[in-house]
Amino acid sequence: MAFLDNSGDIILDAVLTDTGRLRLARGDGSFKITKFAFGDDEINYETYNTQNASGSAYFDLEILQTPIFEAFTNNTSTMKSKLISLTNNNLLYLPVIKLNDIESLAKPTLAAGAADATVFSSGSHIVLVDQDTVSKVYNDILTNDSNRVGIINGTAASSAGRYIRTDQGLDTTEVSPDFILDPELKETQYIIEVDSRFAKIYSRSNTAVLTPSFIDDDLIASYYVTQNTAGELVIDSFTGQTTGNISGQNSKAADEFESILGPRGTRLSFGILASTDLVSSDYLFDTIGTDITRAGSSFAFIDTFIRVTGATTGYRIDIPVRFLKLQN
Repeated sequence: MAFLDNSGDIILDAVLTDTGRLRLARGDGSFKITKFAFGDDEINYETYNTQNASGSAYFDLEILQTPIFEAFTNNTSTMKSKLISLTNNNLLYLPVIKLNDIESLAKPTLAAGAADATVFSSGSHIVLVDQDTVSKVYNDILTNDSNRVGIINGTAASSAGRYIRTDQGLDTTEVSPDFILDPELKETQYIIEVDSRFAKIYSRSNTAVLTPSFIDDDLIASYYVTQNTAGELVIDSFTGQTTGNISGQNSKAADEFESILGPRGTRLSFGILASTDLVSSDYLFDTIGTDITRAGSSFAFIDTFIRVTGATTGYRIDIPVRFLKLQN
């Protein structure tokens, strides 16, 4: 990676994505540029200086002089902060995607050392990769279901098991949650990215394992999930207050553990299964994993992230996940 020289003329440096390069290499006419994206990963907007002694023309001088990364093709490292175009110029807040940590089945584990933390607390969701690990953890270590917060059984798809959930909307108390989120800001499609060596994604509503839309050269599987399609991974959030004197429709928002404070868009829910590689072999644990001892038993674990990106706003959240396997 290097920086572009932006001290003189403006330079446009563009590269193809992995998908674009694949289609170009086919040579069958399937390559056609239909979409492009801009990002501002390098820019720190806090350097906008309204106190510059030289006047308003110099307020953004430091921003304009910020070194710019040259384009490169690793999709896991670039375009983390995509730019979007909106027709409404009067917006005071932009929506976020937030990990839901209040619904009991969707909570991650507590951070290590926190009050009420269990022996497996790491601040992430923990996926048990095989039946031996499930039996050891459930029968000998965390024998009560109340102690298994954030512990996901990665051996079988279940509509009632623990899972991951994200909520989308304006996370502010300045705008009432009784309002409807502007349709221009509502996410109806999400991209879930996960290392295909570690995990598969499934729908909780019908326990169907999803087929990746694309697996790139880094073995990152991308799943494109859309509202109102089979599996119901994406559904509308409920409007209304979640605390205080609530009743009727508003109580539904509380009952559904909505975590967004203001107007809400959609929520995304999905289950995780351990990959065949993790179940059938210790190779990845031996190569890139770490060994730990808990409650007298030896385990190996691999830490990774599952990335969720909103297709409308480009907002992204990285969700830490730990895959755990019993060694003896």
